[in-house]
Amino acid sequence: MPRSLPDPTAMPRPLPSFVQRALDRLAQDLLRPPGAFPMDFTQPAGEPALAPHDSVSWQIFKNPVAMFVGGVAAVILELAEPRVRTGVWEHSTFRTRPMQRLQRTGLAAMVTVYGARSVAEQMIAGVVRRHGEVAGRTPAGEPYAANDRALLTWVQATAAFGFVQAYHAYVRPLRQDEFDRLYLEGAPAARLYGALDAPTSQDEVRALFDRMRGRLEASAIVFEFLDIMSQAPILPAPWRPVQRLLVRAAVEITPLWVRERLGLTRRYGAGAVEQRLVRWAGRLADRIVLRESPAVQACRRLGLPTEYLYRRPGR
Repeated sequence: MPRSLPDPTAMPRPLPSFVQRALDRLAQDLLRPPGAFPMDFTQPAGEPALAPHDSVSWQIFKNPVAMFVGGVAAVILELAEPRVRTGVWEHSTFRTRPMQRLQRTGLAAMVTVYGARSVAEQMIAGVVRRHGEVAGRTPAGEPYAANDRALLTWVQATAAFGFVQAYHAYVRPLRQDEFDRLYLEGAPAARLYGALDAPTSQDEVRALFDRMRGRLEASAIVFEFLDIMSQAPILPAPWRPVQRLLVRAAVEITPLWVRERLGLTRRYGAGAVEQRLVRWAGRLADRIVLRESPAVQACRRLGLPTEYLYRRPGR
């Protein structure tokens, strides 16, 4: 860690009120698509989520650095598969309205992990219905359908891989059993989405990646996506350099053989000093309580303390 940066685990809490308000407002805005009402994760009171409150998932998904970095890494892997790539690029608003698409995707992820079970099930059912209308052919003539079991498995696996790898690389190292728990905890939601073969352990993820080696291919769309993520007004203008750094950090955690196949050379990734900066930011983010975040709201729904997910492991 650069000497000029304080130890993030020693940062005091709570934050100054104006900083707390600004961070809470930013977190809420990033999860609120235009025209949508704020999602209330405190209701229905007492109802559990698809993933238990003491899960690895609840720890990881509270961290905005891991979510951003992991989400970008996941999409890189998704776009490497030609059928997924065509479906995403031809049936979504990534190119024309990237912020709205990112807000909807981020909100869906939060509902899946922190939302009350009944709310999450209803949302997922709606996603499945919309996916039923997405089908076509790739430029090479290969048919695809968004609700195809194999494609859903790839999307679910790459999403889980991106988030857990981002947390492991930039927040705190995870044990083997924590990796396995994360994948297993995602199984109920994966089944609801239709990803019936989604891997439930790190070994199964590795096996899936090995099977997909012959399917993944380079595409200019991957580079277009990275450019969009670097330039879209996701963070306030003064923070835009940080946003570009997080995109490079995401490239860095994708498997080396995937980067080589996609043509993601070293200039697209993060150097050693940049990775240390992201790691510092990730560790700091893990100690900042965003009081109106889905994670904290969900804790209140279950009668848990506001700081429940922010206690250091072992305390």
